[in-house]
Amino acid sequence: MTIPHGSGNLVGLPFPTAAKPRVRDIGLRANLRRATGTIRAKRAAVVGEVEETGDWEPLREAGRAIKARTMRHLPELLERFEAKATEAGAVVHWARDAGEANRIVADLIRRTGEREVVKVKSMATQEIGLNEALAAQGIAATETDLAELIVQLAGDEPSHILVPAIHKNRSEIRELFRARMPGTDDSLTDEPRDLAEAARKHLRAKFLSAKVAVSGANFAVAETGTLVVVESEGNGRMCLTLPETLISVVGVEKILPEFADLEVFMQLLPRSSTGERMNPYTSMWTGVTEGDGPSSVHIVLIDNGRSATLADEVGRQALHCIRCSACLNVCPVYERTGGHAYGSVYPGPIGAILSPQLTGIEANKTLPFASTLCGACYEVCPVKINIPEVLVHLRQESPKNLAEKSAMGAAAWVMGSRRRYEAGLRAARMGSFPWRAKGSLKHMPWPMSGWTSSRDLPVPPKESFRDWWKREGEGR
Repeated sequence: MTIPHGSGNLVGLPFPTAAKPRVRDIGLRANLRRATGTIRAKRAAVVGEVEETGDWEPLREAGRAIKARTMRHLPELLERFEAKATEAGAVVHWARDAGEANRIVADLIRRTGEREVVKVKSMATQEIGLNEALAAQGIAATETDLAELIVQLAGDEPSHILVPAIHKNRSEIRELFRARMPGTDDSLTDEPRDLAEAARKHLRAKFLSAKVAVSGANFAVAETGTLVVVESEGNGRMCLTLPETLISVVGVEKILPEFADLEVFMQLLPRSSTGERMNPYTSMWTGVTEGDGPSSVHIVLIDNGRSATLADEVGRQALHCIRCSACLNVCPVYERTGGHAYGSVYPGPIGAILSPQLTGIEANKTLPFASTLCGACYEVCPVKINIPEVLVHLRQESPKNLAEKSAMGAAAWVMGSRRRYEAGLRAARMGSFPWRAKGSLKHMPWPMSGWTSSRDLPVPPKESFRDWWKREGEGR
């Protein structure tokens, strides 16, 4: 592995991918609005408590500074983490890409002789397609996070970083459990308590029989070789303590320099993600402890595009992300389209800047344009990732077709001269005279039909601001 040193108008907004979004009906959008609205309200309440004491902005700045420091010294911190984790009895593996990481994990599981594993919710394993890779090797991976289990049983994909099944309502979940979760009684109701109890019974048998578990990590501490997982249900704690073998797949950007840095992130993360003052379950482990927990601990550190992202001085701030999902919950585009529309593992504003850098702009060329640049994501980000700045940066890097290059070149030429710009405005006003009484155009021929198919095109006003200023403002 190589680590280099060193809110707008939404009507008619193009969907994040060229394909039609998988938003199926009005009910699904209502689910999204209701769920994200609830999370926003909870976050606002607990953040407001810290804002009253004047501590929230200093916490955000501290989080940003720690992450920036980490990126500057990432190679040395990774080596330090490896040394400390190895000293504590863990085995550290390095993976350049998804394929290598999947091969390492599959080989480790095969050595145990097991053909079934339990999993802690992990964005990194979703990113590399671990479940599918294990299935191809005859190894069944069971998701134990309730929302991830729902998505897995449905043969679906997550639509939200924090709550992957946000696009499903409880009636759909009840029918899914009845049809696909072994041992579920047909009398199961759609009451949340009953659904949770059914999942608990199903998963308890998995926990008690599993010999191997796979996890990710929210943080990895270089000073001590410690891994940290925060969660709300306790299923992760079961996976981290009961099996004999634990394999943790961790992106290299999850490193923190010092154990004391956790003090900052343990305040930022729960407030920004679940809207809680602290996580119900925070698990930390350092290597192997005899007689307590797994007797074999493996850590797979993956690059998978992170080195290339780190080399971009503007784009590298995407690696600061702590996966809180606050940006999704305030994003007007995400709320309108849902996570599936993004066509990437990481949806929403953070996905729009992270996915193109990890897997290439060409493969995600529409994502940087899936934003109104309203800045709401920047305002709520607990580590101050300037997502609008990176979006604009990636738009400049995105491949352009000849027509777009020609159009932008012509616009730049016109706007490069005050005289040409004013002449263009006069021509536009004169050309639109027949439609001025209507105020806007509802239908235009191609290529402007792409705009008017979903929103009106305003007609230039009779008088521009510049003309008005010449007439009324000058000389005052």
